[in-house]
Amino acid sequence: MKRIQLFEWEDLNWFPRFLRDYERDFLSFLGNVTPMYEPILPIIMKGLIKLPQPQIIDLGSGSGGGWFRLNQILKSQIENLKINLSDYFPNEKAFKKINELQENINYITYPVDARDVPENLKGLRTLFLTFHHFNPSDASKILQNAVDQQCPIAIFEGQDRSLKSLFAMFISPITVLLVTPFIRPFKWKRLLFTYLLPIIPLIIWWDGLVSSFRTYSLSEMENLIKNLKNGDQMNWEMAKVKSGPGIIIYLLGLPKR
Repeated sequence: MKRIQLFEWEDLNWFPRFLRDYERDFLSFLGNVTPMYEPILPIIMKGLIKLPQPQIIDLGSGSGGGWFRLNQILKSQIENLKINLSDYFPNEKAFKKINELQENINYITYPVDARDVPENLKGLRTLFLTFHHFNPSDASKILQNAVDQQCPIAIFEGQDRSLKSLFAMFISPITVLLVTPFIRPFKWKRLLFTYLLPIIPLIIWWDGLVSSFRTYSLSEMENLIKNLKNGDQMNWEMAKVKSGPGIIIYLLGLPKR
């Protein structure tokens, strides 16, 4: 199945911010109440041990993703771990809440473009369920920027273009209806736009399906790497790992020097 560059609602600049945040809250909830990201912990560790200081720069953090759960495990194994959340549309309320609960998780209040990360932000760059949002030209810029600044980078996608993944995305509105009452902080407006006016389930249904159609395959990521300038200055590793009933695709780039 060929990759299709469709649009997702949360990518649109005019899309209401509160709806974007509610969608990201849903993804963050799943990432923290389930062990879906735990199989990729060894990959994160590979990137961290290459650094003089164990620091993560998470790009496209949304509402914080699964970092609350991942951080609990990582900081028990790594001393002085620092995690910095960032986004092109920063969700400062969500970031601040995580920071209050996890002191080693900081947040960046200004917009951070994954294609052109400020040089002062040093550490292992991570992208969770984000890379597929970028067309091939912009996806290459993300990788090229990491190469140019000699920063390790780890990309994770929780879906692909398989029928199994598409089916899971197709029934995602059912999951939204089941878990919404448990998402915190509790907001009446979230219930309104989930049950009375089911805009949130429909948005997540569309964006989930489009995410699958837009996810890069391993061979497509290989092609992106081949076209990078000085891409051979990094060691690249990519694969699929099993995560519960699904899979996670990952791409890891580590500077050789």
